[in-house]
Amino acid sequence: MTRRDALRAGGAAALVGLAGCTALPSAPGQAQSGGGDPVAVASFFSFFDFGRQIADGTPLTVENLVPTGLHGHGWEPNASITRRIIDADAFVHVGEDFQPWADRAIEIIKADDVDTALINAREDIDLVDLAASLDREEEGVGAQRGKDPHFWLDPQRAKQSVDNIADGFAEVVPEYADAFRTNAETYKSEVLEQIDSDYEAMFDRSERDIVQLAAHNAFQYIGVRYGVRMRPLVTSLAASGDVKPADIREAAEVIRENNIRYIANGVFEAQRPAQTLVRETAVEAYFPVTPYAGVREDWVEENWGYEEIAYNINMPTFEIVLGNKTPEDAAPSASWLEQWRNFTPI
Repeated sequence: MTRRDALRAGGAAALVGLAGCTALPSAPGQAQSGGGDPVAVASFFSFFDFGRQIADGTPLTVENLVPTGLHGHGWEPNASITRRIIDADAFVHVGEDFQPWADRAIEIIKADDVDTALINAREDIDLVDLAASLDREEEGVGAQRGKDPHFWLDPQRAKQSVDNIADGFAEVVPEYADAFRTNAETYKSEVLEQIDSDYEAMFDRSERDIVQLAAHNAFQYIGVRYGVRMRPLVTSLAASGDVKPADIREAAEVIRENNIRYIANGVFEAQRPAQTLVRETAVEAYFPVTPYAGVREDWVEENWGYEEIAYNINMPTFEIVLGNKTPEDAAPSASWLEQWRNFTPI
């Protein structure tokens, strides 16, 4: 029995005891150990998508560990996820203090000398400080460093993570190093640059420099990049947390002072805060945004990635909430408007 086999049999169970994990459905696909083509697994949807773009045309398969319909952090996987990490040739993660379950898996891999390569997508990326409203004692998700971990929402910072993943893949499958790096350069220049350019033009067109979100505090990097104030109603970094009456009152004041008619809310988050603002302020409706932290079943069926979500979810909503366009003009289709105006959670 190899060290990896031993970890598959006992180490994953030990992780469950350590983490207090709860059973959750597994993500599609299954990493295979020994023989066959190499497999990399990713702890977060955005970096799974970057990884599969980088690995295109090579034997390396990239899998997303986050089950469809769930947010990328604030959940605890069952033991099968750890077994899949141990089985894989590489584990793409978001750096420490963001996903506690990923940190624990990394600890086991290092302690037991498992030969799963660890690829930190956050390596060498400059993080901004947490918003002043956030509690520095908040558990996990970057609070220990006092930095906001949601860097990938800035397409320019996302480029570094693409390079980090490409370099990691090159070490795992060195005979395809040139292909990985070529794909990475293509994705950065043709996709991330275009998203950045289109975002910049959109925010530059706006006469408003503030966006009211009913979502959690995940969009600061868009504000930093494009010079707009992103005001989250939910001030925790994870997609959960109570909204205080004072937060509602403050949001209502911002809405009144800036003549805001539309707000944005997270696709995978509770709708009650947004519904409260619609009911108690001049806001007429809320529309969807997402920090690329999870996917819906219909997005999977359409094979949506970071690029498609940017253009089909986030950009139309920002056009609306900035006041650049009416909902009818910004919506990609009539069905989009019907689906996403005051949408209900999945």
